[in-house]
Amino acid sequence: MKIRVIIIDDDGFICASLKTILQADPEIEVAAAGGSGEEAIRLFESVRPDILLMDIRMSGISGLEAGERILEKYPDAKILFLTTFSDNEYIVKALRMGAKGYLIKQNAEAIAPALKAVMSGQSVFGSEIVAKLPSFIIGPVKHDLSGFTIGERETEIIECVAKGLNNKEIADTLYLSEGTVRNYLSVILEKLGLRDRTQLAVFYLSI
Repeated sequence: MKIRVIIIDDDGFICASLKTILQADPEIEVAAAGGSGEEAIRLFESVRPDILLMDIRMSGISGLEAGERILEKYPDAKILFLTTFSDNEYIVKALRMGAKGYLIKQNAEAIAPALKAVMSGQSVFGSEIVAKLPSFIIGPVKHDLSGFTIGERETEIIECVAKGLNNKEIADTLYLSEGTVRNYLSVILEKLGLRDRTQLAVFYLSI
């Protein structure tokens, strides 16, 4: 079964280029394409794709607004944002609405692998986005983990990961051994059904 994708971008040349790139992959089918947030909503409802690949800044309804409307009606929708803008506000809003990824357009070769990763249940964020994650923790913001079986020490480790600390730095901060930190991380990832520390940071910052 091919991954059925809708492409939404208000730049016709980019939209056509993305279609050409993706259709060269035998595992991907471009089911439809459009150039506005309004079209994204209409096409999603009529085509019901596996993944919606969408730009953010568009005239009329933006990609973020369209994504919110789609997810309100279809909570299981898989939306991957592809944009030239790594604006912090956009990234945070995309994370919090439940988008499956956020990529920068310049990384064209990463798009097809990202679609496959999203289809397999992963969240995908470009390296430029991951580098920004620690800056999203501002002041004494408390992210609510009360709905998960996460202990106090595990919460401290998650907070350290979200701040960009590596295992040695976490160990030094919490007066633990690196081996203990690694063990905690393995348990945390298993409890939350996540693959790696990047997904853990994204999960924490989006709750």
